[in-house]
Amino acid sequence: QVQLVESGGGLVQAGGSLRLSCAASGRTFSSYVRGWFRQAPGKEREFVSAINWSGGNKYYADSVKDRFTISRDNAKNTVYLQMNSLKPEDTAVYYCAVDTTRRGTIVRLTTAYNYWGQGTQVTVSS
Repeated sequence: QVQLVESGGGLVQAGGSLRLSCAASGRTFSSYVRGWFRQAPGKEREFVSAINWSGGNKYYADSVKDRFTISRDNAKNTVYLQMNSLKPEDTAVYYCAVDTTRRGTIVRLTTAYNYWGQGTQVTVSS
């Protein structure tokens, strides 16, 4: 059974940092694009960041650029999201996802990703 398990969420003050992890099991995803999305209450799920199979191509939403950093460790089948300078508007449930149809090209659409984690809550207080 394929599982994506996020961890590292929590409550942090504005300006603080968190590091999210997404560990995969049941299948190796080292050859595919992996991404992070988030969903705030009453809003649609939105793209945050994604990384291609080698880690050589990364893409960020404008709202998190220069504050968040995505990385991956294919040996551990894990992807990370380092979040710095957090703002209250970053509050959301964060989901990791895998796009097994692409290796190099990053797509921001949620419909492009076919494996999803259960999500981890990130709350940023002002």
